[in-house]
Amino acid sequence: MDLGLKGKWAIVCASSRGLGRACAMALAEEGVNLVINGRNTETLSATAAEIRTTYGVEVVEVVADVSTPVGQKALLAACPQPDILVNNNGGPPSRDFRQLDRAALLEGVTQNFVTPLELIQAVVDGMAERGFGRIVNITSLSVYLPLAGLDLSSGARAGLTSFLAGVSRTIAGRNVTINSILPGKFDTDRIRSTSRFAAEKAGMSEADYDEKQRGEIPAKRLGRPEEFGKACAFLCSTHAGYITGKNLILDGGLYPSAF
Repeated sequence: MDLGLKGKWAIVCASSRGLGRACAMALAEEGVNLVINGRNTETLSATAAEIRTTYGVEVVEVVADVSTPVGQKALLAACPQPDILVNNNGGPPSRDFRQLDRAALLEGVTQNFVTPLELIQAVVDGMAERGFGRIVNITSLSVYLPLAGLDLSSGARAGLTSFLAGVSRTIAGRNVTINSILPGKFDTDRIRSTSRFAAEKAGMSEADYDEKQRGEIPAKRLGRPEEFGKACAFLCSTHAGYITGKNLILDGGLYPSAF
């Protein structure tokens, strides 16, 4: 299927590795030019080189922390009029909620609530004026299925979800959509960090815990980042203009709900 995206421009936040990288790769496969972002220059450059070599699209690298005003300014300077924005950012590390002081709480809310909203504010009116825009927020299954230790991340992302539920409907008539993808357990650095925390708390080895969590997933495996990227690319496509304000759960059936 041709997604109708060839020649468009996308900003993909936190895209040097993990799910953000997978989204960037999938968009590049569809002919989308990219601004990619990360905090490690070497990792970001390696990702950019692979995308250019594989897909032949334009790739602009922005080394920055997207949570900071300086980082956001750099992203927008590299692409003032994006057609696509993929919001992604690392969440707070796994931690017992009793250990969260005010500074940690505010940092978590900034990372996973304030930052994506600021970027949406910066690009949405331009998208509406041009008659095309796709905004995808990478959040987490923990919005629906709480995970001990990720309470701050879950709370901030749930707030973002509720906030954008109304916003998305105010711009749908201009062919601008806002959706979120809620990943379950994917084979990324983030899940390995979370697994170490959970294994230690449960008094298990990491290997035993990994086997246990795979067994709890109806698909009996972790998700593959490329699967996530393809789903993101479809939500960004010209064919997805009738999908907005939705939360797409990608979890191998882990979340037990009929609706």
